This record gives sequence, structure tokens and C-alpha cells, in this order.
Amino acid sequence: MPRPSTPLLSPDRIRSVALAIIDRDGLDGLSMRKLAAELGVQAASLYGHVRTKDQLLNDVASSILSSVDVSGFDVDWREGLLRCARSYREALSSHPNIVPFLAYGPARRDESLKRLDVVHGSLVDAGWSRREATMIAAGLMYIVFGSALSSFSSGFSSDPADYSGRYPHLDRAHLLPGVARELDRDSFELALAAFVRGL
Repeated sequence: MPRPSTPLLSPDRIRSVALAIIDRDGLDGLSMRKLAAELGVQAASLYGHVRTKDQLLNDVASSILSSVDVSGFDVDWREGLLRCARSYREALSSHPNIVPFLAYGPARRDESLKRLDVVHGSLVDAGWSRREATMIAAGLMYIVFGSALSSFSSGFSSDPADYSGRYPHLDRAHLLPGVARELDRDSFELALAAFVRGL
């Protein structure tokens, strides 16, 4: 049987299928065996491309983070922080199941470290100390990851009886799940603006 003209495995295809599994089944749902089955190959074939599941997760994370925009730092550091945070949140919102893995920090991911280097360098160039630049970058990540880890608004019950007569200031809380996406975005923007303006 002749070899296929298009290889069954490529780094892009492996990452793409792995991310689809994570999006569908969560982090715990990804295994090398399941990935191999969905790629139509034996698990042993994967190890020529990816040594470990951890490496695979870092490769997937890097592909997601490649869309984080740090071009705003060419304008000024405040614009850089705003663009970076918004694009970072957008990338995470598209793939919420991988957020807990990314929340551990940049590890050795080149895409993460390149972007962090731009953020840190731009802040230092703007006059912040290295320590302050580190704290500003960390603070920005707290806002981004906090907004991406879960929806505050959708955590409320949609039953008005859960609040009526018991919590007078939450008498409309049952409406929050219906506007969760919009309210969460607006809450993120409020926190981000307050953070950046307050620096």
C-alpha cells in the first residue's frame, strides 16, 4: 500500500485534535490513547511527535496564546496592557477547559515567555522598576484568569423564590444568568480599566 500523500500526523493536526478533545471533554478527558484513536493512528505513533502529555498540553497552550496581542505596547504601556488583557481573555474564553492548566503560569512555553518579555520590558522602559513591572503583569493576569475561570453571573439561581424576602438587595439576582455573558464581559472591562487607570 503506498504512503498517503498527506502525512497522517503533523504538529498542527495533533494540536488541533488535542484541543478539540479538551474543548469537548475537559483536561481530564485528554489521553494519548484517545488522541491517537481520533487521529486514526496507534498511540506509539504519537511519541515520535510528542514525548509526554505535559509537552502536548504546553504545545496546545502555546498555540492558543499565539493570538495574545502585545502590539499595543508600541503605542504606550497602558494601551499595551489593555490590548494584551482583552486578547488574552478572548483566547481563554474560546477554550475555557484549558484555563486551569494555563493558570499555573508560563512554565517554559515560548509563546508565553515572548509575550511576557514584551510586557515586562515595556513597563521597565516606561519607568517602572523590575519588581513593579512583575507585580503589574501578575495583577493583569489575576484579572484575566479570574474572569476566564468561571462566570460569576451564571452562578446565581434563576428562581426568584431563592432570593425573595430573604435577600432584599438581591431581589433581581435571578435575572443574572440570562445576561451572564454580557455582564461578565462588562465586569472584566470595569476591573481592567480600574486597574490600568489606577497605576
